[in-house]
Amino acid sequence: QNAGLLVSRHSKMNALTGGTLFGVKSAVAASAQKVDSQAKANELLDGIDTIIFDCDGVIWKGDTLIEGIPETLDYLREQGKKVYFVTNNARKSRAGYKKKFDDLGLQISPEEVLSSSFAAAAYLDQVNFKESGKSVYVVGDVGIGEELDLLDIPWSGGPADMDKQIELKSGFALPHDGNVGAVICGFDYGINYYKIQYAQLCINENPGCLFIATNLDALTHLTDAQEWAGNGAMVGALKGCTGKEPIVVGKPSPLLIDYLVGKFGLKKERILMVGDRLDTDIVFGNENGLKSCLTLTGVTSESKLLGPDNQIIPDVYVDSINAFRGA
Repeated sequence: QNAGLLVSRHSKMNALTGGTLFGVKSAVAASAQKVDSQAKANELLDGIDTIIFDCDGVIWKGDTLIEGIPETLDYLREQGKKVYFVTNNARKSRAGYKKKFDDLGLQISPEEVLSSSFAAAAYLDQVNFKESGKSVYVVGDVGIGEELDLLDIPWSGGPADMDKQIELKSGFALPHDGNVGAVICGFDYGINYYKIQYAQLCINENPGCLFIATNLDALTHLTDAQEWAGNGAMVGALKGCTGKEPIVVGKPSPLLIDYLVGKFGLKKERILMVGDRLDTDIVFGNENGLKSCLTLTGVTSESKLLGPDNQIIPDVYVDSINAFRGA
């Protein structure tokens, strides 16, 4: 069934593009095409107007810029392509990520970057959460709180609870705010038992409390030296003690692409999603009507992509996004 869905999707894509780059190699399974020449890069770029890049593992690793990225972004803009950056990492707000781009010497406009911390706040805005008069408890870093502040939504938790501990003794019950109407769980390198217990009390005991996850990424890029446990670990802890599934607002949820399409009038069939994760970036592209490209500079290897157990197939893949300029 999965193979049939993939063949159906790629057949449709081939009809849309009229080219061979997005074609299906067999009637059994779709196969990603590698962009490894300037001719293939030109064919790819001719069919798109907009490129959405993931950040971690695509533009940088940790705080280290991947070689050749400034030249590639300049080249794409010279070709008239619109460029946006969408990250599942909720540690920073949009303003925080704009500063990171600046610090790395990459010139972007504030409206070109979106984060899952923004997506969480945008979701609450969509459901008119502010009008409920309730507050939010944050398991996560400063980015979520900064985005909530922009909407004047009250919140607690986050870094302020990093050093809080539970004093286990007879008769002790951890008090929690009954007015919390949503728990947002984003990546939290300071997660502790206090935060987990407080969050589960809000979710389990406060009627109608929303459980929102910025993403379910298993691994993340905190440094360029190794992979680190991602927000999936934090969300998993809350799922385990509440028995509830979260509302996921980051990739592959359609919330961010719907925002971009609506705000900037983009055409989905002319958008290329570029990322290093099959289960978020590529699914985000495939399930939302975009073209998809996997880059091998992050968490996914070529052997994993092409292996018999992988059922998530991008339209194309590259060794790095520098392939877009033939490098």
